Amino acid sequence: MRFELSEDQALLRSSTRDYFTKDAPLERSRRIMEHDARGFEGPQWRQLAEMGYLGLTVPADKGGQGLGAVELAVVCEEAGRVCLPGPLLDTVLAADLLARAGGHDALLADVCGGTKVVAIARLDAGHGDGAARVAGATLRGRKEFVPFAGAADALVVTTADGVHLANGPFQVTATPTIDLAQRFGTVEFEHAAARLGGVELLEHTDRLAAVGAAAMLLGIMGRSLEMTLEYVNTRAAFQRPIGAFQALQHRLADMLLRTESTRSAVYRAAWCLAANDPDASLACATAKAYAGDAARLVCGETIQMHGGIGFTWELDAHLFFKRAKTLEQFYGSTDEQLERALKAAGY
Repeated sequence: MRFELSEDQALLRSSTRDYFTKDAPLERSRRIMEHDARGFEGPQWRQLAEMGYLGLTVPADKGGQGLGAVELAVVCEEAGRVCLPGPLLDTVLAADLLARAGGHDALLADVCGGTKVVAIARLDAGHGDGAARVAGATLRGRKEFVPFAGAADALVVTTADGVHLANGPFQVTATPTIDLAQRFGTVEFEHAAARLGGVELLEHTDRLAAVGAAAMLLGIMGRSLEMTLEYVNTRAAFQRPIGAFQALQHRLADMLLRTESTRSAVYRAAWCLAANDPDASLACATAKAYAGDAARLVCGETIQMHGGIGFTWELDAHLFFKRAKTLEQFYGSTDEQLERALKAAGY
């Protein structure tokens, strides 16, 4: 197993960081929170498509980049560092699933090209009549917390017996969450649907989602730790930087430990998934579960160690905390991932 990035992967990290830092600053997230109902801006979304990010894991002969889980982790880590707005991970997952399902190459090309948005609708609205189901060729029911449903041209919808593709327009009710730069909605279905495959089609998607979300959490933690170090080394008390006090140094060391432990878990999971290792399921679930808990602690400490200003709207710390808390709950919550890890370990 590799423990360092290849030359190409390191170049991807460097170019992605440069691009995201210059073209996706946190100011855009703040602007979207207040003014953009879709949750992303068209010009920047098209740029992501032109850079090849939207079809990152789609085979090259189907219009993608033909890369794997490690490259996805690299890109998602950098996206986390800037709280990138928009459905980047959701689009990569949907495109990857469409490519593996086959039969929808035109739609896949539009998704990779940034001209159409496809999201995955997983969470059933309660039980009974709320659950999505297929009767004949018609998909009926309701799904909750569908990411960027208001901007979706099509949705990949799960039912008890399979995975289906439904084309919009959809009846969407916005669902606000703690992260105001993310968009979720409840979708009511009464649509013709095309079957993509059985529920087993989602197994790889779930693992890829766990790696991508955990990598975003890693990026959030890394940037939060950097912000905290910058602050404690400039904020003075008793005529010396507060970072010189042992109590804060212990807390910073714990933040570093959580961040680097998450890094090890994330890239081990990514390499296992890329290599089709038998431990991939366990590694992916473990990485996501650990990253969720660790990011909550690191981002919370960032706010605490900034003191009173840490609780203000002006400081970026709350953006990272809210994104981390949202990612903790989605793409398989910590409890769900722990159950998957136990199952994968044979318990």
